[in-house]
Amino acid sequence: MYEDILKELSEPGVLRVGVNLGNILLVTGEADNGDPVGISPDMSKAIADKLGVDVRYVTRPRPGDLADALEEDAWDIALIAIEPKRAETIFFSDPYVEIEATYLVPEGSPLQTIEDVDQPGVRIAVSERAAYDLYLTRTLKHATLHRGVGLPGAFELFKEEKLDALAGLVPALRENAEELPGSRLIPGRYTAVQQAIGTKHENKKLAAFVNEFVADAIKSGFVAELIDKHGVTGKLAVAGSS
Repeated sequence: MYEDILKELSEPGVLRVGVNLGNILLVTGEADNGDPVGISPDMSKAIADKLGVDVRYVTRPRPGDLADALEEDAWDIALIAIEPKRAETIFFSDPYVEIEATYLVPEGSPLQTIEDVDQPGVRIAVSERAAYDLYLTRTLKHATLHRGVGLPGAFELFKEEKLDALAGLVPALRENAEELPGSRLIPGRYTAVQQAIGTKHENKKLAAFVNEFVADAIKSGFVAELIDKHGVTGKLAVAGSS
């Protein structure tokens, strides 16, 4: 039934799945055998099961590393945020979850709105090559971005350099705010990061299958069930529901 799709896999009988370990909302733990645990692994395992093949997880610490891994043919599908720059080499399915992004500012900051942040002289800490870094790189006109390695690196940079704002995903920023008395999140969002499943541009049959799977997973409530199962209710939204 899926013979044409299976021919597009690089290894017979195996779906190699790229997983970004840096997204702690989608990867929430590790199994005894070292496999990642969370929404991303469960989504990909369900795809492999439907195709009747084994799953092998190919993990990378950050999303940029995962995108780069396509150059070495490391994965067949990857669970990664949609971003125009990445779309030059990756074909994205429709999104299955969304995560709002905003700014954290320190105690006493005069910045009150999203628009206030994009002003001359404002310095923003951001996780290098995260989807929201790429978004802000395209859209900011006046403020400057200062990049750290991963979410922890950006947070440390924000604190050590006494920067004006920390860009990030709302759930992570809320946790950061607990460590900084008087700090606060700016209301609203500058974007919503949409998580999807990427494939190679040439693997058109696999891409169509994955996109249909995503649509069914949303409609059937499977995505919502995974959000509850992995304890991230209120931190992630099913795509299209917010």
